[in-house]
Amino acid sequence: MLAAAPGPSLAQAPSRFAFGVFGDTPYLPGEEFVVATMIDQMNEAGLTFVVHVGDLKASWTPCTDALMEERLALVQRLRVPLVVLPGDNDWVDCRRESAGGYDPLERLEKFRTLFHAGESSLGAAPMALERQSADPRYAEYREHVRWALGDALFVGLNVTGTNNNRRPSQEGEYRRRSDAVNAWLTESFAIAKRRRMRGVVVFFQGNPGLDGKPLPRGWQDGYAEFRTQLAARARAFPGPVLVVHGDTHRFRVDRPLADPASNARIDNVTRVEVFGAPWNGWVRIGVDRASPQFFEIRDEPYRAKTE
Repeated sequence: MLAAAPGPSLAQAPSRFAFGVFGDTPYLPGEEFVVATMIDQMNEAGLTFVVHVGDLKASWTPCTDALMEERLALVQRLRVPLVVLPGDNDWVDCRRESAGGYDPLERLEKFRTLFHAGESSLGAAPMALERQSADPRYAEYREHVRWALGDALFVGLNVTGTNNNRRPSQEGEYRRRSDAVNAWLTESFAIAKRRRMRGVVVFFQGNPGLDGKPLPRGWQDGYAEFRTQLAARARAFPGPVLVVHGDTHRFRVDRPLADPASNARIDNVTRVEVFGAPWNGWVRIGVDRASPQFFEIRDEPYRAKTE
């Protein structure tokens, strides 16, 4: 079941609303100002909520508590509900010497403490979220969230870049999290079907191999299982599905998800990749109950402040 009050109830929800999405920023010196400007723009855009899909820092930037606390303060400028999902730079790549040589799992716990405390979202006007951690079987996965508004169900996942942290030394972590992701995805689509919802939006950070990017030699595909599960759930869902991610820093809207068995494109799935540093911007996605398309996607490139 969904959280008791995930924003307005289905009966009270507006027939039209819009939300914003951004990610993979700030990276470079001075981009905190860019992000602050984008947040000011989003605050004036009449959005219902905003999602940052992950990577609040570059992979080479030290993963200090102080930096992540600064990033939290930055995004908390949003006056609407905000959900921030973990990216690989926020925990997986913290093991790198340039990032401080941290234990990635310790950094993920810090991320959860900062960005996923309590039962609500971030932002000046938080909304209630359902968290997978309410299930004792998946108690650690506070960042797997879900909320409903109008005829749409929104799902947040910890699926990251850097091959989704699938490396020989991290197989146990990958396996536990992959099981949790699959369970949350399966349950979410079942809820959407049972409630006869029009659409589902799935947010995460890593590009899940939709573009045929080759893996480093000896690595197993950290996204194959996720692609299979996503394809199966979307294929069985009667309405449109949006898959929203970052990672490769290239804004695009396309339909690259294929059925692993037949290699046929799954036509009800649209992928939206958000902008990423240094090509900053955010994406406005409208939801219109009266529209046959249901989702309306518009890019909002970064525009400098004019005084």
